[in-house]
Amino acid sequence: MSTVQTSHQQAEEPLDLIRYQLDEYIIVKLRGSREIKGKLQGFDSHCNMVLSDALEYIYNENDDEPMTKKSEMVFVRGDSVILISPIIE
Repeated sequence: MSTVQTSHQQAEEPLDLIRYQLDEYIIVKLRGSREIKGKLQGFDSHCNMVLSDALEYIYNENDDEPMTKKSEMVFVRGDSVILISPIIE
């Protein structure tokens, strides 16, 4: 079986899906019942991310409404990331 690719085929890596979202708004679900929505400014191979215009939602079992925190810039550590998704408006 050949591993040579022709010029019209490109290898796609899982992190390419994140790369396509640079400068776009995403939602990141985190451990500990937390979510962050913001504009993706950068990331690395460990899924560490920098988000601008970030809005963090912290959910409690007792409350119906989540607590929110707004930040101009936030660093998200990759080992706490569960899910990354684009925000479709």
